[in-house]
Amino acid sequence: MKITDIKVRKIADEGKMKCIVSVTFDDLFVVHDIKVIEGQNGLFIAMPSRKVKEGVFRDIAHPINAEMRKIVEDAIIEAYQKAVESSETSGYNDEESEA
Repeated sequence: MKITDIKVRKIADEGKMKCIVSVTFDDLFVVHDIKVIEGQNGLFIAMPSRKVKEGVFRDIAHPINAEMRKIVEDAIIEAYQKAVESSETSGYNDEESEA
């Protein structure tokens, strides 16, 4: 399975959440609302989730092993960093950007 497109949306200037992305796999399947978050140890991704009865959040979609998670996370963070660089040179920070 290959990542064929990453769209970076809603780049935030403040706060821990840096942006929201959509990732397309094999030009056939897309996962929306993946968040890039600034944590104590740097950037990481949070997969789309929903609150269940017990009051905890459960991922709606997610990689099932560490190798795929690293591939997805690295690609998303790279796309985010490129979008930030692009927005700094263009002056826009709320546009959808493709990586």
